[in-house]
Amino acid sequence: VQLQACGGGLVQAGVSLRLSCAASGGTFSSGYAAWFRQAPGKERDFVSAIRLNGSYTYYADSVKGRFTISRDNAKITVYLQMNNLKPEDTAVYYCAASHTAILSSIRTERAYANWGQGTQVTVSS
Repeated sequence: VQLQACGGGLVQAGVSLRLSCAASGGTFSSGYAAWFRQAPGKERDFVSAIRLNGSYTYYADSVKGRFTISRDNAKITVYLQMNNLKPEDTAVYYCAASHTAILSSIRTERAYANWGQGTQVTVSS
């Protein structure tokens, strides 16, 4: 499955953005989908994941309560709703998916075989 992420932009602190990750050549029907982000000069970090069979969701502490991950009913798109954005949320956001990931590994990059190209989110203060 190929993933295409979009929805990033330049926004002021406090506003909202919704990122989308569209699947082609497959669907988000099993396993996990996730969002990671990479700020300049830093490693790529886990943001959020969703279990595609059951819709359980998981979040990094830094975004819990502000970000929401979801999937559309057609199982083609995974979203990341980002509210109350902060300058420290500035990063390139990547979506990822895996049919074989296990719960203990979903916060790690190595769990995911499929990655989107990344979308830039810049939050100004």
